[in-house]
Amino acid sequence: MELKGKLIIITGGCQGLGLAMAHDLAGRGANLALMDLDQTRLDSAVASCKALGIQARGYVCNVADEAQVVDAVARIAADFGPIHGLINNAGILRDGMLVKVKDGQISTMSLAQWQSVIDVNLTGVFLCTREVAATMVEQKSQGAIINISSISRAGNIGQTNYAASKAGVVAATVTWARELARFGIRVAAIAPGFIETEMTGSMKPEALEKMTSAIPLKRMGKPEEIARSVAFILENDYFSGRVLEVDGAMRL
Repeated sequence: MELKGKLIIITGGCQGLGLAMAHDLAGRGANLALMDLDQTRLDSAVASCKALGIQARGYVCNVADEAQVVDAVARIAADFGPIHGLINNAGILRDGMLVKVKDGQISTMSLAQWQSVIDVNLTGVFLCTREVAATMVEQKSQGAIINISSISRAGNIGQTNYAASKAGVVAATVTWARELARFGIRVAAIAPGFIETEMTGSMKPEALEKMTSAIPLKRMGKPEEIARSVAFILENDYFSGRVLEVDGAMRL
C-alpha cells in the first residue's frame, strides 16, 4: 500500500510508541486519526503531525468502551472518508504475581488487575478492529490492520494478565487475517521486546541493567524501530496473518 494520502488510525497515538508511529507515518505522507484519552496530549500530537504537512485529527476515546469506539470510528469516517489502516497500539500494564507470599502473608492478583488489562489490551483491540473493519468493508476500502502484541505473549513472570491479553491478540490476528482477506483487508501483528519508553525510563537503574543484559543485542529497542516495522507491514501487501518479532533476538 502506498501510504501517501492514505488514512491510518492509531490508538494510544499521543505518546510513546503511538506517537513515534504517528510521526513516522506522517513523514511518509499518511493522514492520521489519533485516538487516546488525554485531550491535551492529543492536541499536541496532532499539531506535531500536521507540522509534517499531512492532515491529522485527535479523538478522545476509551477503547474498552463500546459506545465510545463506535462513535469515534463513525466520526473518523465522516471527517476523512475512506479508512485504509488501523494500528491497535493502546495498552496498559497492571503487573503482579498470581500468588505472592511476603512476611508470611499471602496476596493474589485481584480480579480488577486482571479485568482492566483484558478490557483495554484485548477487548479494546476487538472493538476497534470490528468497527474499523466493518467500515472499510462498507467503504470498499482495502488496507491493513496491525495489532501490537508483545514478546510477553509467550508468558512472563508477574504478567499473567498482560501475557494472556497479548497472546489473545495474536490468536485474533490470525483469525481476522483469514476472515477479512476476501475484502482486501490484511491483518498482522508486531511483538516488540523491551523498548525505550516512559515506562522503562522510570525503572530503577539496577532493574534496567538486568533487563538489558538479557537482550542479545545488549540494548533496548527504540520507538522509531517499532514505527518502521509498522510502515513495513502497511507497505507490504503480501504480509498478513503473521507476527513480526522485533526484540533484539530475545525470546521469553
